[in-house]
Amino acid sequence: MIANPSRRILAMAKKGRHGGMGRHGGMGRHGGMPLLFIVFVFVACATASGMHTDTIVRQIGPKDSLLLANPDGSILLSKNADLQRMPASTLKILTALAAIHYLGENFCFKTDFYLDKDINLVIKGYGDPFMVSERVSSISGRLAEKISSVKDIIIDDTFVAQPVLVPGADTNSLQPYDSPNGALCVNFNTVYYKTRQGKYVSAEAQTPLLPMVMQRIEKSGEKAGRILLTTDEGQAARYAGEMFAFFLAQKGVKISGRVRTGRVNPASSRLIYTACSPPLAGIIQKIFKFSNNFMANQVLLATGARVYGKPATIKKGVRAISEYAAKILFIHPTIIEGSGISRTNQISPSMFLKVLERFEPYHGLMKHEGRIFYKTGTLSDVRNMAGYIRGKSGLYPFVIFINTPDKTTDAIIKKLEKLVPVN
Repeated sequence: MIANPSRRILAMAKKGRHGGMGRHGGMGRHGGMPLLFIVFVFVACATASGMHTDTIVRQIGPKDSLLLANPDGSILLSKNADLQRMPASTLKILTALAAIHYLGENFCFKTDFYLDKDINLVIKGYGDPFMVSERVSSISGRLAEKISSVKDIIIDDTFVAQPVLVPGADTNSLQPYDSPNGALCVNFNTVYYKTRQGKYVSAEAQTPLLPMVMQRIEKSGEKAGRILLTTDEGQAARYAGEMFAFFLAQKGVKISGRVRTGRVNPASSRLIYTACSPPLAGIIQKIFKFSNNFMANQVLLATGARVYGKPATIKKGVRAISEYAAKILFIHPTIIEGSGISRTNQISPSMFLKVLERFEPYHGLMKHEGRIFYKTGTLSDVRNMAGYIRGKSGLYPFVIFINTPDKTTDAIIKKLEKLVPVN
């Protein structure tokens, strides 16, 4: 389908602009010439535009889909726009949109710190997606102002039901995008290491290489890389506890016991500090910048828990997003997780247009180059892009789904940008 972008010129002529029919019914102050001139311009623009759009359409194969819309939602260009495709990481836009709806753009992921009757420090996590080493160090400094010594460090990770099985993620992977989700996770449940003078060391200056991960690093046989922490036997939760123990000791807090998992008992414990993540809008910006699957599904878990109660599960999160899509956007995509890593996720460009129309106030959270604000999505044989092109009349939403092997969105987005008027 190709919608003619020169219709506005013809409409202006019909309304008497640029010398068309005047308000008194005449041909305008210059007679018939201006109208003939407008018709000439209209035909020339339509011809040039038609040639350009034909070039774009020819690049869209039977496995691909394309849609470009005006700021008012009318379609400028489309092909196979009603066919459902794998969105890959462009799905993160829908996940973010539903999260903003249910949680609010200023929502904070809490981490609560209690001191129980036995002087144990109990840490209860609520799925903070961005609990990195720098924040663990900063929080430990705050805690050191309130406590000088503790016995055990107890991790309460019951907010998220385990195990969290994300469809499409490889549980045996060493890739950060496959890292497991949970209620209290540090550094996205990954450990980055390298070798220096024949010894393993941390590849990040701000992150200690804890003894508890050395066995797995040595077992890998690699000189550098990442290992993923698992939720088996509470490994990821224990790592979070060990990280807090390290930084607390660094800040002068004496720890006489060990790190273990457990539950907080509010009746016999005192809340001494609550740490808050960056606001949800900032989290979403980081998700888009790094296309972080772990963070996206942490947001999905929190969304599901807000709508359907704890404990958080992927199923509840998917249900929340699916119901948002159906009841607010009036679309029915197939969603089974929140990051786009699963090939079972399916959505058409026509549906995605509804997502982009609703997300427009938040387009500044996306990556952008020049006039283009975008989110990419990549899987094997999938190269997608969705977002907006800033033009004369506002933001022009676009969706490019490429499912043809060895084909990219690069040439197509450049041509779409040329199609959108600047002034």
